[in-house]
Amino acid sequence: MNTFGRNFRVTTFGESHGVAIGVVIDGCPPGFPLSADDIQVYLDKRRPGSSDLVTPRNEADSVSILSGVFEGKTLGTPICLLISNTSMRSSDYDELKEIFRPGHADRGYFQKYGLRDHRGGGRSSGRETAARVAAGAVARCYLKKEGITISGILSSVHGKSDPDEIEQTIRDARDRGDSVGGVVSLVVSGCPPGLGDPVFGKLDALIAYALMGIGGVKAVEIGSGVRAAFMTGSEHNDQMTSDGYRSNNAGGILGGISSGQDILVRLSVKPTPSITSLQQTVDIHGKDQTISVTGRHDPCIAVRIVPVAEAMMALVLMDALLEQRKISRDCRPES
Repeated sequence: MNTFGRNFRVTTFGESHGVAIGVVIDGCPPGFPLSADDIQVYLDKRRPGSSDLVTPRNEADSVSILSGVFEGKTLGTPICLLISNTSMRSSDYDELKEIFRPGHADRGYFQKYGLRDHRGGGRSSGRETAARVAAGAVARCYLKKEGITISGILSSVHGKSDPDEIEQTIRDARDRGDSVGGVVSLVVSGCPPGLGDPVFGKLDALIAYALMGIGGVKAVEIGSGVRAAFMTGSEHNDQMTSDGYRSNNAGGILGGISSGQDILVRLSVKPTPSITSLQQTVDIHGKDQTISVTGRHDPCIAVRIVPVAEAMMALVLMDALLEQRKISRDCRPES
């Protein structure tokens, strides 16, 4: 599926080594200010080639607004955003045309469709996430005027949480021809109570769905997450007083509906599967092969997943906000 959302509908398109990638946004409210610069600031946070900790593929990721904005304001019509691919080296993947890379979607795509774009993974490449970040930027511009902010950090890598240790851990893995995973933490502040539906449209379920849809994410925790299984009810319950909640183990969501507290989320991201260390695999004919994946790859994809996770969170909240406005125009029920 290439479309996300019920009210704020986002459809991404393009492949890693195609002419361009992009996104069409349908259902965006009219009349709020939006420029390419508003979107570019978020794309720059995800951009490859920005440091020695990420892939050296040096894409400008310059966005163009093709439709849906006039004289600096959204029209309420579909917004089309385009990002050109300018730094492809498809020849790096010639040897992979008939060989499946361990840890990648190569074999799954081949089994599903009977063919695949081997150049950088095609549609399954992390390159596609630039389109999500662009769409998320539009949502974040709207959410910001509603007082809702989203911030994310790389909280640990390979079990290390000190920033200096994190950088060294990534460099050590890269120099060994290996990779490492990490944990990304998100905080949403200013979210009003009442977002999310009580049964099949639970806000926490929608968040988990959106964040698990990011390539490389293997687990999503909300609030106390897996620690809840080791707590008692008296420890886990967020008791209430006239001044508000005394804790936030629920992570800002109760019964699938936002409580007005900060929404707290953590993502566990696997190590980058593209590594130069020799690995066993098979080819499209089922024959055993060995492979060393060369080319330009992130030694830790968690680094650049931070702005992608922020963007997907923005898309969920934007969609939920518009859904709630079908019930309440001000979307701010009494607490």
